[in-house]
Amino acid sequence: MAKKALSSNSLGSLSFLFGVIIAVLVGIINPGSANTTLTSLLILLGIIVGFLNITTKETNSFLMATVSLVIVSALGGAVLGQVAYVGNYLNAVLTSILTFVIPATIIVAIKSIYMLAEK
Repeated sequence: MAKKALSSNSLGSLSFLFGVIIAVLVGIINPGSANTTLTSLLILLGIIVGFLNITTKETNSFLMATVSLVIVSALGGAVLGQVAYVGNYLNAVLTSILTFVIPATIIVAIKSIYMLAEK
């Protein structure tokens, strides 16, 4: 049986999956400070997801979801820090997820603006 080549769609899907897993693990394992290598990896995976995984049809939903995530993290971060025992971990996980999602959001927003300007 011949092996299938890794398509851009599956690369984007794998990047998204690994990005979320790494973001959650970084937040749980090291809530106090971010590792620069893992932060850089999250940013790189976010860029890959932005280029390869979000289609034109998914753009509006993705941008709305990321705006919601940014608002919740900005307003909810202070509340999560006050929760005993797990608050710092939840806040760190949310920050790591944002580190992963924000580069993808920037790429998708620029692609969306380009498509609007193209018309």
